Amino acid sequence: MKKRVLVMGSGGREHALAWKLSQSPQIEKIYAAPGNSGTAQVGENVAIVAEDVEKLVEFAKANRIDFTIVGPDDALAAGVVDAFQKAGLKIFGPPAAAARLESSKAFAKEFMRRHGIPTADYREFTDCTEALEFCRSAKYPLVVKADGLALGKGVIIAQNLAEAEGAVRMCLEDGAFGAAGKRIVVEEFLEGVECSIHALVDGSSYLLLPDCRDHKKAFDGNTGPNTGGMGTISPSGSVDEALRARICREVLDPFLAGIQKDGIAFRGMLFPGLMLTAEGPKVLEFNCRWGDPETQVLVRRLSSDLLPLLEATADGTLAKERPEWDARVAVCVILASGGYPGSYKKGQVISGLDTAGELEGVKIFHAGAKVVDGQIVTNGGRVLGVTALGANLDEARRQGYLAADRIFFDGIQRRNDIGA
Repeated sequence: MKKRVLVMGSGGREHALAWKLSQSPQIEKIYAAPGNSGTAQVGENVAIVAEDVEKLVEFAKANRIDFTIVGPDDALAAGVVDAFQKAGLKIFGPPAAAARLESSKAFAKEFMRRHGIPTADYREFTDCTEALEFCRSAKYPLVVKADGLALGKGVIIAQNLAEAEGAVRMCLEDGAFGAAGKRIVVEEFLEGVECSIHALVDGSSYLLLPDCRDHKKAFDGNTGPNTGGMGTISPSGSVDEALRARICREVLDPFLAGIQKDGIAFRGMLFPGLMLTAEGPKVLEFNCRWGDPETQVLVRRLSSDLLPLLEATADGTLAKERPEWDARVAVCVILASGGYPGSYKKGQVISGLDTAGELEGVKIFHAGAKVVDGQIVTNGGRVLGVTALGANLDEARRQGYLAADRIFFDGIQRRNDIGA
C-alpha cells in the first residue's frame, strides 16, 4: 500500500526533501506544513506552522499520515517527536531530550567532554560580570555562542576584547537572542577548514552520508556576519577515505557509544559541523536535523530512494540500508533578500525561475518564497537555493551561476565565490 507523508517546515531543506520523496514509488501523497511555493509543486501545503504540535498531531491523525519528517530544529526542541510518538504516529527525528544536543550548546559541550569527542576548549556563563572577567584574560580571537537556538546567527567570532565584550553584553544584558542567549558558551577559536557531515543514527548504528561544505558568512571572501548558510558544495574536497575513517573513529563511534551510555534515545539525523584542524577533526557544534542548505546538495547526489533510509532510521533497522550516490559534484548558491541576515523586505516578485530551471543539471529549491496572486514572491531571508550537478566542481559552479544569473528580484543578494 502506498504511503501518505508529511514534511514539517517551510525552508529550502523541506522543499529539497519533499522533491526527493516525490520520486519514491512507495509514496501516494506528500503534505508540507506549512511548506512554501516549492513544496506546493510536489505536494499539498497545510497552513500549520512546524511548532504547533497539537494541530500537527490532529492533522496527521485526521489525514491518515503514515510517516512524518521533521525539518526545523525548533520543532524538535518543542517536542513534536514526543507528541507524535505518544499518539502512535511514526516520525523521523529525535525526541526533545535528545534534541538538546542541538538546542543547548552547553549540554552538547558537556556530552563531548564526557565522551572524549574532540572539540574546542570552552567555558559557560550566565553571569555577565564573570564572562567579561574571563574575556579580559583570554587569547584572541575567541568565539561567543548563545546557548540556545538562534537561527544560525547566535555565534560571534570576537577578534579582540572590545568585540568579545560587545558580544557578551548583547547576549546576557541586552537579550538580543532572547531566552537562547541567557546562557553563553565562550570557546577557543579553531583554525582550519570547515566541513559538514551528516549521519543517520538509529540508536544502535549509523550511516555516514557524503561530506559537504557550507559557506556561513554573508559576503564574498568569508566576510560579513554569520548566516544560516549562503551556499554549499558536495563533496567538500577536504575529506579523503582516511579522514572519513578518522571522523567515524573519533566523532561518530564515541557519539553512538555516548548516547547508549547516557540513555539518550537518539534516532534521526546527526549533523556535526566540523573544523578540520592541524590536530585533526574537531566538532564545532551538533545539529540534530538535516542541514540547510546542505540538504539541497545531498538530495541532488542521492540516486536511490530516500524514504527507506528515513524509515529504517525511525525503525532501528538502518544497518541493512545501502544507498546509492551520484559521483558528480553538487553546488548550491543561495539567493537571499537584500539586507539578510539583518532586516529585509518581503513580497518582491521573483522572475526568471523557468528559464533558470531549463539549464542542464539545474534544480531550484524554494526557501523564503510563496505564491501571491499567481506570482512567486520573496517571503524570507534566504529565498532560493540554485543547485547544479557537474562532472567536476568547475562545471557544477558554472551551471549553478549561469542559472543564478537568470533569476531576479528587487534587492537580490548572493555570494559569487561558493566553492571557489
